[in-house]
Amino acid sequence: MNRRENFTAGFIRENPVFSLYLGICSTLAISTSLNNAIGMGVAVIVVLILSNVLISALRKITPNEIRIPVYIVVIAALVKIIQMVIKAYAPSLDTALGVFIPLIVVNCIILGRAEAFASKNGIFDSALDGLGMGLGYMFALIVMSSIRQILATGILSFSNPFNIEQTIFSIKIIPEDYIISLFSQPFGAFCTFALLAAAVAGYKNYKVNKAKAAAKEAK
Repeated sequence: MNRRENFTAGFIRENPVFSLYLGICSTLAISTSLNNAIGMGVAVIVVLILSNVLISALRKITPNEIRIPVYIVVIAALVKIIQMVIKAYAPSLDTALGVFIPLIVVNCIILGRAEAFASKNGIFDSALDGLGMGLGYMFALIVMSSIRQILATGILSFSNPFNIEQTIFSIKIIPEDYIISLFSQPFGAFCTFALLAAAVAGYKNYKVNKAKAAAKEAK
């Protein structure tokens, strides 16, 4: 793949949540509000880019036998820094995300990109891969949290993560009589994920079948 294809792969074709099914636990748990989705998404993007850059820079001097422990140490150090920054400047977001911030260390997306891409490619390409995959993960979180928040509360809202009392926007979409509070529960998370994953799989199958049909016509 060229750089453009590599960067955009994480959006649909290799979306870490809906195509590769990575990081599902955190996605299901925190996708109850747009605030949680954007906060977690930004944290993962920062860790992905920095970990990919560092691991790519160290790839030629890292012994193959200890590469996984090295990856984990690098990722754990970055996650701790991010956690301390969030705790200092956005304590309400830190409380909302809870244990899922430190659990970024064992997020399959982070370690997977380190092993599959950063350890084999240059610094710039690795940073681009981290940004693309991170944006794909945040896109999945935003879509899931928006659907769940609207169906569960009837309102799509976003607050300042540094001052939770300051609402940036709040849009009432569904009348209170028609909300489905079940979507704020785990069952709603699984339903939303299943429907979105099925939609992505259907789209990918459509593209494959369309390409096959075009190839047959060309013959």
